[in-house]
Amino acid sequence: MKTDRNTANSRNEKTTPDDVSVTVIEPASGWRLIDFKELKDYRDLFYFLVWREIKVLYAQTVLGLSWAILQPLVQIVIFTIVFGKVAKIQTDGTPYILFSTISILPWTYMSQAMTQSSQSLLQGQAMLDKIYFPRLLFPITPVLARLVDFFISMVILVAVMIYYQVSPSWQLLWLPIFFCMMASIPLSVGLWMSALAIRFRDVKHAMPFVVRMLIYSAPIVYSASSIPEKYRMIYSLNPIVGVIEGFRACLLGTAMPWQYIWPGIITSILLLLTGSLYFKRMERVFVDVI
Repeated sequence: MKTDRNTANSRNEKTTPDDVSVTVIEPASGWRLIDFKELKDYRDLFYFLVWREIKVLYAQTVLGLSWAILQPLVQIVIFTIVFGKVAKIQTDGTPYILFSTISILPWTYMSQAMTQSSQSLLQGQAMLDKIYFPRLLFPITPVLARLVDFFISMVILVAVMIYYQVSPSWQLLWLPIFFCMMASIPLSVGLWMSALAIRFRDVKHAMPFVVRMLIYSAPIVYSASSIPEKYRMIYSLNPIVGVIEGFRACLLGTAMPWQYIWPGIITSILLLLTGSLYFKRMERVFVDVI
């Protein structure tokens, strides 16, 4: 029996692997771009976070998803009365309610997604030190979740275009470009501000004020043609200008104002690249600082 036990132990030792595969997760150093393969590996968690964000937006509300229509609708009515009827701002021949509707819908999406994305890490700090997952999921989640509101609010635009008998033209083929720009702007700002908000809590208080001021830096309540020609190049570096002017040209069938669009495209790409680099750079210290 003693010989049998020794033989059994010897067999067990031979079948035991010499090298055990161990995965060590360490904070990366240096400047890195977004790891899309890692995001793909965590797609189930990504889906859960986006779906949770959508449900939380209107949980325990009376009107529910109707808020997605009511909020921009109130802005459209107020802007039409104040800037269209009282101030009588020129809109290049477009009825002001149609003019403001086309600009307010993408602006409402960008402002809300921008604010929520910039605060995403602070709001999700309870999850940061529990388990590893790509922190990039936090600022991306509100950007995707708010698209649901945007598509619902498009009902207002369809109704106004039908009322004024505006038919889509071939310019509508350019719309995906401006849709991508519209989503990249809050994502870029969210990457920058969410990483900065971890170290500087002033960002939390400054962002609502900054977003309110940004509405006057883009042709939302006025036309870009009202800007003096010598300032238009600097003005068009604001990527929001390209989004608003691009949406108007696509939906109204007017000439595409590329002089406002190309500078904004370049700026939005630079913001997205630098924002992702800075976010990945700071990702290694999020848990320690928070």
